[in-house]
Amino acid sequence: MRPPHSAPKPLGSSASTPPDDAPGVPVRHAALRVLDAVTRRGTPLEQALGPASRDISRADDRALVHAIAAETLLRMGDLDALIDSATQRALPEDAKARMALRIALVQALALGTPPHAAISTVLPLVDGGPRKLVHGVFGTLMRGNAALPEHPSLPMPVALRWQKAWGDDVVGAAERGLALPPALDLTLADPAQTDDLAARLNGISLMPGHLRLADHAAIPDMEGFGEGSWWVQDLAASLAARLIGPGNGNAIDVCAAPGGKTLQLAAAGWKVTAIDNNESRLARLRDNLERTQLQANIVTADALKWSPKAPADAVLIDAPCSATGIFRRHPDVLHRVLPSQIAEMAALQTRLLARAGDWVRPGGTLVYATCSLEPAEGEAQMDAFLAARPDYAVDPVRPAELPAGVAATPGGWLRTLPGTLSQPGDDKGGCDGFFIVRMTRAG
Repeated sequence: MRPPHSAPKPLGSSASTPPDDAPGVPVRHAALRVLDAVTRRGTPLEQALGPASRDISRADDRALVHAIAAETLLRMGDLDALIDSATQRALPEDAKARMALRIALVQALALGTPPHAAISTVLPLVDGGPRKLVHGVFGTLMRGNAALPEHPSLPMPVALRWQKAWGDDVVGAAERGLALPPALDLTLADPAQTDDLAARLNGISLMPGHLRLADHAAIPDMEGFGEGSWWVQDLAASLAARLIGPGNGNAIDVCAAPGGKTLQLAAAGWKVTAIDNNESRLARLRDNLERTQLQANIVTADALKWSPKAPADAVLIDAPCSATGIFRRHPDVLHRVLPSQIAEMAALQTRLLARAGDWVRPGGTLVYATCSLEPAEGEAQMDAFLAARPDYAVDPVRPAELPAGVAATPGGWLRTLPGTLSQPGDDKGGCDGFFIVRMTRAG
């Protein structure tokens, strides 16, 4: 849960600068390294945290590194607007002074850090003239009672891209969605346990086999975890495997790790072959299979080189993508994913679809999904695949297969957007952005 906002105390005209190893300073250095890795090198936030925090021994200090970096990424556009309002000449985007100011301001305005502590622990990040600049700009903003808007603003390139694709309402919904941490969704191994587990875990269910929790203990300590009664999975992510439905034939889960959809298919009765080329992520799948006592054949392989021995009854491709649909949980995607990377992912998805399309038996089912808000990774992929493969047709999603508040498009596929399940006056907690299409191969 994000710390509550607190009003900053007045800042004096000067602040002492502690040495680099003074309490609090190493944490800010680590946060700076994380932000540099995300914004300059395109490293995902979670991957950047380990190397950047290698010298931080205390768990609470490592948690603070994460909080500072994540909240800075979440609020970067608004922080920059404040900084630019207090400087005669705009600082370069990659200037260390700008990043130091972002870190100081996000602590004072969003994380409840006293202003004097926020600035004094940041000043060692810069030297010489920039240090005076950072202190001066911060002091000016604090004395002017600077504040962040109620809802974070999307970075302008992202806002313009999504406005073009989806319209102003979706952009507004995305910004409102950034203001609150997403709820925790669970997929149940046995949908018949939905009511019982909802009562025991104090959750709500939006459809059989699903629970949504607002408050909860640490996941391994929650009731039912050790017994394998459920696993964590956003509601939108769970719909791809739900659309395949129950069965007792052979199913292939392409790019399967960390395995939520493999677990769903296995629990629904399918004989599952789970393919992924990332052995460390597959280790999590093996752990989850053991915990839930579900069965799957795990194959460590590149899906662009591997082929099944025989066509399958169902194939699910949750394809590698830009992951812009999970921006609420991972705000770093808003800053590190560029149009060039979206194009690269789209090219990979095209190759995966073309290859996996041959793995489905006549009359079988192919489901393609991405956790992306980019049409190039969803609708455009479907259109190109169907144009190239006349043996496939969309199998329209039926209302009974979806939770209330989620609807298929007129063309029969599924597109969840910012605003899905989070309309003003009827806010069910939202969901991730997904594209999902179910197709049938001609018999």
